Amino acid sequence: QVQLVESGGGLVQAGDSLRLSCAASGRTFSRYAMGWFRQAPGKEREFVATISASGASTRYADSVEARFTISRDNAKNTGYLQMNSLNPEDTAVYYCAARPRVGVSDRRYEYDYWGQGTQVTVSS
Repeated sequence: QVQLVESGGGLVQAGDSLRLSCAASGRTFSRYAMGWFRQAPGKEREFVATISASGASTRYADSVEARFTISRDNAKNTGYLQMNSLNPEDTAVYYCAARPRVGVSDRRYEYDYWGQGTQVTVSS
């Protein structure tokens, strides 16, 4: 069982940066791959980024590639999403998720544990 709590969201202007954090409970965090997803009003939840359990492998959605960076610190049981060059299309509730596998995945249904989400709003 893993519990996830996101933080770091807020209201920013276009071009600004934010870093989201995802604090995980449990001693086996290092055995779980992590992902970040987002959901804008009226839209389905979509994949943003994923990182393997060890942190060695990552994958990004095309829309955030080169602007966002996913990372993790297993010693601190925490995952991160560094978001640079934000634009209004990035406005959404951002969720972190964990799956009891070591490899990356961009499939929402492959994640068993979800946080409550944190709002990111980017004004133009």
